[in-house]
Amino acid sequence: MTDLAPRPTVERTPVMADVARLAGVSHQTVSRVINGQNNLRPETRERVLQAIRQLGYRPNSAARALVTRRSATIGVIGSKSGYWGPSTVHRTIQAAGREAGYYVSSANLQSLNRDELVDAISHLRDQSVEAIVLIGGTDDALEVARAQEDLGTPVIVVEGDESKTRWTVGVDQVAGAELGTSLLIELGHTEILHLAGPPEWTEGRSRHTGFRNAMFAAGLRPLAPVEGDWSARSGYEAGLEIARRDDVTAVFCANDQMALGLLRALSEAGLSVPGDVSVVGFDDIPEAAYLIPPLTTVRQDFTAVGRRAIEIIQAALAGTPGPERLIGPELVVRASSGPPPSRTQTRSQKRN
Repeated sequence: MTDLAPRPTVERTPVMADVARLAGVSHQTVSRVINGQNNLRPETRERVLQAIRQLGYRPNSAARALVTRRSATIGVIGSKSGYWGPSTVHRTIQAAGREAGYYVSSANLQSLNRDELVDAISHLRDQSVEAIVLIGGTDDALEVARAQEDLGTPVIVVEGDESKTRWTVGVDQVAGAELGTSLLIELGHTEILHLAGPPEWTEGRSRHTGFRNAMFAAGLRPLAPVEGDWSARSGYEAGLEIARRDDVTAVFCANDQMALGLLRALSEAGLSVPGDVSVVGFDDIPEAAYLIPPLTTVRQDFTAVGRRAIEIIQAALAGTPGPERLIGPELVVRASSGPPPSRTQTRSQKRN
């Protein structure tokens, strides 16, 4: 093999021109090697690769993307909440993305407010990502996503409502809430309370809508909801209030974490589940089957959501309609739901 030209003195970060000079080839030849083109002699390719190794040159992904129109990278924006659903979607996107030939660049935010989201999208765009998945359907997230629709980089929102943004993926939240509430109605409950999620989240509003749909379809008047913030703590605090009431025989919770807190509050108040109050959750977290009692809940297939997000990205980049964006929920019946209690002993008597 012919020796390389003398190594130039490079005190700055090496650029493509330095590689070309050291290898004794043109700038275009170095570009073809970096971009994987095959119309080069093996010895020429090896000279370029040897020069890259010798200089420690790292190709500029943004510049390469301008030439190839592909960076093979997608961005994912999520929160640091650590909740099971978003975390599972995030992990699945990473795995499915790699299977589809993409690297994944992630930005985990303290909160999904508008300013942090805009900064994260700008940061990911600077990396020339081909598409962005935003995990978390807050009002700010939807507003930011809609503002990006004409700027060239598809932004797919994981939130489960096709009416909110151009690109979305998720479990049908309204249908899931209808399933959970309808079960309680079929068991004979008429005094059903909804422990709701935050109203600024589209999932929270959609699950409330599904609850109301099922109640009205059965000719029942919904009780005023009690609002939580997705956390077990907020479910516990709501449970303390619910335990003091005599007009509630069942609770449909907007997620399993709040249901977990509710179960503890009811237990501390001396009330049994489902003997005094039936409880239905939403998500089917891994712990749901091992609570006391095991939790009846609406299962979201978060792994399917993550894989579907990658399929939608591919469709968006190809300019094709793509797959169905909403995934059906599944009702998982366990021991926390049963018929309403008899009125032989009032709630207040049991508490005393």
